[in-house]
Amino acid sequence: MEDQFATLLRPYLRFLPEGEEVRPDARLRDLGLDSMQAIELLFDIEDSYQVTLPDERLNDRTFETADSLWQAVDEERDSGGRS
Repeated sequence: MEDQFATLLRPYLRFLPEGEEVRPDARLRDLGLDSMQAIELLFDIEDSYQVTLPDERLNDRTFETADSLWQAVDEERDSGGRS
């Protein structure tokens, strides 16, 4: 997981203690990510990484941990980015 990605996630994780890094196994919902924020985060990810996550990726499994979300983004980057 890139540092830039962790920095992008941080504002959406209201329960992440100040100064603590975003760990790959961090459960995003436990750290405060709700469904409305997930949509905003998705827009930020798509703008920052120039990718579009396909509809089949927009599920609880993808948004479960920082690493599962990063893997989805990274795979879309590797496959060409925009759908």
